[in-house]
Amino acid sequence: MKIEQIYTGCLAEAAYYIESNGEAVIIDPLRETAPYIAKAEESGAKIKYVLETHFHADFVSGHIDLAKKTGATIVFGPTAKPGYDAHIATDGEELKVGDVTIKVLHTPGHTMESATFLLVDENGKNHSIYTGDTLFIGDVGRPDLAVKTDLTQADLAGHLYDSLHGKIMPLEDNVIVYPGHGAGSACGKNMSKETFDTLGHQKEVNYALQAKSKEEFVEQVLDGLVPPPQYFPKNVVMNKNGYESFDNILESGNKALDPDTFEDVVNANGALMLDVRTPADFVAGHIPNSIFVGLDGSFAVWVGTLITDLKQPIVLIAEEGREEEAVTRLARVGYDNTIGFLAGGVNAWKEAGKEVDTVESISPEEFASRYKANEVPKVVDVRKASEFGSQRIDGKNVLNIPLDFINANMAEFPQTEKMYIHCAGGYRSVIAASILKSRGYHDLANVEGGFKAIEEEKLLPVSEYVCPSTML
Repeated sequence: MKIEQIYTGCLAEAAYYIESNGEAVIIDPLRETAPYIAKAEESGAKIKYVLETHFHADFVSGHIDLAKKTGATIVFGPTAKPGYDAHIATDGEELKVGDVTIKVLHTPGHTMESATFLLVDENGKNHSIYTGDTLFIGDVGRPDLAVKTDLTQADLAGHLYDSLHGKIMPLEDNVIVYPGHGAGSACGKNMSKETFDTLGHQKEVNYALQAKSKEEFVEQVLDGLVPPPQYFPKNVVMNKNGYESFDNILESGNKALDPDTFEDVVNANGALMLDVRTPADFVAGHIPNSIFVGLDGSFAVWVGTLITDLKQPIVLIAEEGREEEAVTRLARVGYDNTIGFLAGGVNAWKEAGKEVDTVESISPEEFASRYKANEVPKVVDVRKASEFGSQRIDGKNVLNIPLDFINANMAEFPQTEKMYIHCAGGYRSVIAASILKSRGYHDLANVEGGFKAIEEEKLLPVSEYVCPSTML
């Protein structure tokens, strides 16, 4: 028996490869299928099943493409109603894979079709559970992502309690818990950086498994939930109803466009120019009206949070050699309409004599010097309200406008005073600056290194702040 967790840090997502005696299953695969097929071919195994723990919200699964390419059967838990061929398992149904057995446990709560897959080894012993978004390490799945249901969040949380206590917690303490996500995913609020654990240890340390009653559990699980990113329900629909082949998306998006053609494509299609280079590269020189979301950060999550139309045509400005990576990572969260990239990047754009814009970007030391000299009229902190509530630069001219909700709060940004924008480390502030500049706000400066640099170097006084409950 072979078990491999395939973890993708950008999405904090875990897929699984299980193999026994020439047969394999893939659990919750990402959009691109080639790595899973190659893994099976290396071992001379046939992929028999693609197991989906639920209709995912935070990424588009590769289950449909993988099944078409390998002949594998897609399996969902009870009550799932996909818009394509799949086997809808019954609660307790057993699937044979080589010499091992996978038992389907219906565990509604995160969503009503959610299932946990229990792996029983060659000796008939319960070995591990693949919990999807039902049970995480340190947390449980949020019960507010179900699409088109009459159930309330409290109803779903109640179902989740029953699933945990009726199906999962009675299992042996030495059973290994393999969840669908780790720290950084928006599918939970308190996930550990660890990506697996024993069930017995989780019973001891997971706050959600300590509740003394269903009522207490519901209250704890619902406490502190913030709205999910806007792309979540759209990804659910894609996972439920089907989508275009990833191969076609990659072919369409991975097209080199010379500067003139790039410009023509933007104008003809109303395409969004997405710059995925580093923050330093963007502030030093970028195409006017392009939006920055760097690949070397939480790229997919921020794209999904800020670009509200999944069908928006997108053209890329990327570091040479990373164009295909950008197309792939966009497709993972449902942005399937990339239509090309700028060949030669910004250098080619400059050589063609086309306009380039910059962002004023200053060191934290320079910012502190200006602040102390009363030369900083407005500071805009684009961190989350919880971060701002923990510590912030001390001063009456400091505003907190979280990047997560920038589209809904554009009117809050100063229009007559220069803005000095910072986040925790300098990534989110450049995203915010790019959005503001694209909408006509040019009197701004980015603070390099963000709050972390200011606080660590003790450049300015900081203070704690009690975050109002109305802030997101």
